[in-house]
Amino acid sequence: MNTGLWFRLRYAFERLEQILPSLLGFPGNRFPPTGALALVGIEGSRPPVETGKTFSIKDLIGDGLLWAVPKHRRTIEKRLKRKYGTPEYKLKIFTPKTHLRICTSCGSDHEVGVLCPTCYKKVRTETELMQEKIQAKLGLEPVDKEVIVLYDREREEQPEEFWQGKRIVEMEKSRPVWFSKNLLQRTTQQSADTVEVKPETEKLG
Repeated sequence: MNTGLWFRLRYAFERLEQILPSLLGFPGNRFPPTGALALVGIEGSRPPVETGKTFSIKDLIGDGLLWAVPKHRRTIEKRLKRKYGTPEYKLKIFTPKTHLRICTSCGSDHEVGVLCPTCYKKVRTETELMQEKIQAKLGLEPVDKEVIVLYDREREEQPEEFWQGKRIVEMEKSRPVWFSKNLLQRTTQQSADTVEVKPETEKLG
């Protein structure tokens, strides 16, 4: 038996031995000496009181103690369900994933319907650098003009008259291969001059 468990049991028994007389209603929180309890109305001499023998909890327990243990062993089916789960509820074993795809840009694996984490991290890092550059260039001034982000040697592609009336933010590096110029260009689609979305849509009001 574990030593710590033995000491805890011993302390519990000693504590029970101390509080048991008070629970039974004996005065002084002590058990009367052996032989002091006698039946009323019985004739005869009182048995001698044995001195030196005290009450012990071992007299109540005897040779053993009944523990709360399961009466039946779990079946092999229940043991396997607790260990590996069930397909109907929850399967705990490792199953191969069949919804993984290879990114055509970087070659990393990603789930179907989810952006490639490697490419997304590159785009996020580049976006944060652009935001820091714009904030350092413009500060807290109100943006009343169009802001254009240019990379190395991209300003030379257009004449100076083309950049008039625009705020230019230059990045001191070349444009990444995956970063297309079309991402920062304004749309060429003209705004609709009618309130009707579709010919068959009636005007509300």
